[in-house]
Amino acid sequence: MSYIEASTEKDIRILKLNRGVTNPFNLTMVEELTIHLKEVKENPSLTSLVIGSANDKIFSLGFDIPELSTKGPKEFETFFRAYNLLCLDLYTLPKPTIAALTGHTVAGGFIFASCCDFRILSQGKKFCALNEINLGVPVPFLSDCILRQLAGDRRATEMMYYGNMVPSEEALRMGIVDSLLPIDQVWPEAIAKAQALGALPTSAFGVIKANRTRDVAALIQQRLEEDIQLFIKFWFMDEARERLKEAMKKF
Repeated sequence: MSYIEASTEKDIRILKLNRGVTNPFNLTMVEELTIHLKEVKENPSLTSLVIGSANDKIFSLGFDIPELSTKGPKEFETFFRAYNLLCLDLYTLPKPTIAALTGHTVAGGFIFASCCDFRILSQGKKFCALNEINLGVPVPFLSDCILRQLAGDRRATEMMYYGNMVPSEEALRMGIVDSLLPIDQVWPEAIAKAQALGALPTSAFGVIKANRTRDVAALIQQRLEEDIQLFIKFWFMDEARERLKEAMKKF
């Protein structure tokens, strides 16, 4: 069973997360997405990528806490490393990437979406969040770096320190999403944007994107192993275990 709905429209690869309503990340979904990103990168007939959800309620609530809570340190490390590398692949993909966010985008879901070049969010009661602090774990260094590039130091700091749900209008003001549209216009606009960007010279676009992402990606890679071990340490602390139990109720 696949957790990703994949299709192609106008040379654009479209990926829809389709793992229940909450689209939680587990190792299988991460591995599927990794394969898809590799194909987009290497297939010259694919000009760009749009990522969204198969349902309009939630893009992703983040990690599959019920499943990952049962894993030991080694198994969790395998997942967390693969997830970080997936996010780096998306962040540095040398083709245009658009996130079509028709639903709530939280924690690991927001981290993944933030790795795209642009994010289009639907209007109404849709929220973005990095709520790791409420789970007793740190925001991964990868997300910290990318969010500060997107929103600037002060706004990124507030979002990560408090872990609050950010309403759609505030998300736009912060710069963590690029536009707000009626829900029925999110996918058409994301595809139109991907088509326009994908029509530009691919090699030149790749260099321009590398200029934006190279230094941040290098900093993330430099500290990747250290950050993985630090996150694992917190994930298995007693305080985090108790908070994760409460979070499981949302799944």
